[in-house]
Amino acid sequence: MSTARLLRHTGFAVLFTLAFSAGAAAQGMEETNPRRPDEGDGPHQRLILRGVTIIDGTGAPPMGPVDIVVENDRIAEIRSVGFPGVPIDHRRRPQGATKEYDLSGHYVLPGFIDMHAHTGGPGKAPQPEYTYKLWMAHGITTSRGVGHGPMMWALNEKARAARNEIVAPRMFTYARPGEAWDRGPVDSPQKAREWVRWAAQQEVDGQKIDGLKLTAFDPPIMEALIDEAHKHGLGTVAHLAQTGVARMTALDAAEIGLDMMTHYYGLFESMLTDYSIQDWPLDYNYNNEQHRFGQVGRLWYQSAEPGSEQWNALIERFLELDFGIDPTMTIYEASRDVMRAREAEWHDEYTLPSQWDFYQPSRRAHGSYWFYWTSEDEYHWKKFYQKWMQFLNDYKNAGGIVTTGSDSGFIYKLYGFDYIRELELLREAGFHPIEVIRSATYYGALQLHKPKGMENDLQFGILRPGLKADMVVVDQNPIENLKVLYGTGAVKLNDETGEVERVGGIKYTIKDGIVYDAKKMLADVREMVRKQKEERMVSEGGR
Repeated sequence: MSTARLLRHTGFAVLFTLAFSAGAAAQGMEETNPRRPDEGDGPHQRLILRGVTIIDGTGAPPMGPVDIVVENDRIAEIRSVGFPGVPIDHRRRPQGATKEYDLSGHYVLPGFIDMHAHTGGPGKAPQPEYTYKLWMAHGITTSRGVGHGPMMWALNEKARAARNEIVAPRMFTYARPGEAWDRGPVDSPQKAREWVRWAAQQEVDGQKIDGLKLTAFDPPIMEALIDEAHKHGLGTVAHLAQTGVARMTALDAAEIGLDMMTHYYGLFESMLTDYSIQDWPLDYNYNNEQHRFGQVGRLWYQSAEPGSEQWNALIERFLELDFGIDPTMTIYEASRDVMRAREAEWHDEYTLPSQWDFYQPSRRAHGSYWFYWTSEDEYHWKKFYQKWMQFLNDYKNAGGIVTTGSDSGFIYKLYGFDYIRELELLREAGFHPIEVIRSATYYGALQLHKPKGMENDLQFGILRPGLKADMVVVDQNPIENLKVLYGTGAVKLNDETGEVERVGGIKYTIKDGIVYDAKKMLADVREMVRKQKEERMVSEGGR
């Protein structure tokens, strides 16, 4: 019996909890604290959010004022109740609320979807609650774990989040091939199919074909993994290994049926010009992470130019193959300006000292590759981003799916905060703010529903009656300024008082009809950070 199915049988729940707790502890992960009675308001029999402007996630323009009726965990009605600047006709308003919020002047968006999430690991977080509350406080109501943590632990967390026993987003569990089973390495197409069948029985949602192995999967194994996954309704996403892109570029992977790529690996290698492989320096060593990350930024001048025949042909073929791209630009942004990432204003209050330690230059910690980062490295990464962003914008304009993921927890990037930074980077790439929100909501939902053939029967991702009541509430216009979605808000001069203020910050995150106070969740995180600083005898305001 699978983990998720087992959890539905209460007779086994206690035994499973005891067994899981021992297993999770052995893997360095803790079970999340249960949701307290004072955490989250609802769900309610009939909740009404009054007077809001909605941005529905589909690409449609903002519209308001409307009243949103939520019954238990579903949106029941979205009713227009007037016109901007005109008194609301109260005769048109829905009635019968068991709880209502007057949100006049507020904006409501669908809950955000982080398509590349990790919960953290030993030494980086005291418990998953830290990560979950940072996500939820930034409007993330759904996360695709690639993985969230050890597979069986992640499945347990997913089940608890689905029952709203913990304060956490809805979770999709993608597992790495070979994870959690005891039948040896996935080293043949037959083994690949066996693992996929086994993982499907555990009720994972998909597989993340990882690029962090010493050697990449051989193409026949990749093809078997992808083909078998599709037979069982599992999604597939790949971090294509630099050790494997000579035989498996992003185009090659798309041709054998991969649903999505994450990051950029294999993209520029799909349109190299002078060589069939990257022009690595002759002293290159992949295990030296400054070589690995420093040199990948040089791909910008080794690949086809925007608008060229090769460039356009790649876009056209990706479209034909219905290939999705989850770029996660935020996670590599420090490569083009390490000081900006290192000095982000939220680190002092929201980054745990243990997390800060992990970020520091180290030859042992993944992503801590600042051994001697130079202005030359940053120059090449700036050029790389220009070209990468151009491709993403061109692909989006041609009709391609580009989603939003963060991969936070590495490279000075913090959970929640740097998901919002990803939205800003899509804007920098040329996306209209409405297109940015569509990538963060509807497009992510499409990609998560497609493996099950449910792309025309979404359960979340847009604001529509019948769908899950997952919403983001903010008192400023996020289309005008995406910065108001940060937990720290946006800086604004008050012309009446002459004082500099902070405005915005998400007010409420609603998941499954439960209203969470985003600022209270951030206060909880600040307290976790304060306590760890105190324990480590780090002065307040320090790191």
